[in-house]
Amino acid sequence: MTARSILVTGGVRSGKSRHAEQLVAGLDGPEGVVYLAAGDAVGDADWQARLAAHRDRRPVSWRTVEASHRVPEELAALPGPVLVDCLGTWLTAVLDDAGVWDAPEPTIAAALAPRVDALVDALARPRSGPVVVVTNEVGLGVVPAHRSGRIFRDHLGSLNQRVGAVVDQVHLVVAGRVLVL
Repeated sequence: MTARSILVTGGVRSGKSRHAEQLVAGLDGPEGVVYLAAGDAVGDADWQARLAAHRDRRPVSWRTVEASHRVPEELAALPGPVLVDCLGTWLTAVLDDAGVWDAPEPTIAAALAPRVDALVDALARPRSGPVVVVTNEVGLGVVPAHRSGRIFRDHLGSLNQRVGAVVDQVHLVVAGRVLVL
């Protein structure tokens, strides 16, 4: 992996997590590869099963850090190769933590701004090892019928743009194929 930072984006089940895992496979930092898990599966059996499948295919030498909404702080503190999966679940955790799903748009934006800034700053800083960040590309489909879906789509699109501006490369994964943008 020649790039120091890569954003991997794509649709659901496009192969983006597997591609991200392949990018960092074989890289060794002081603690091997650190998998920074941004999702929270509490109370959701289907999501827990999905996370277990991801965990089962990762090498046993990788260390998993369950970060949820603390991704910027964990990322800033971790040396060596790091894989962050994924910004969509991180954004959901941040929105949940802030309790702003039903708030007016300016309130939502104000609540997200310092967290997004912290994440972008952590990604923009020089690191001792590479970082690969996985996200979802949700703006290519149908306009969500519910406000929460529109909030998520709009803010994830903005977040992806901010992250895309500070990483070395962006990889778009479609049907298991990778296009380097």
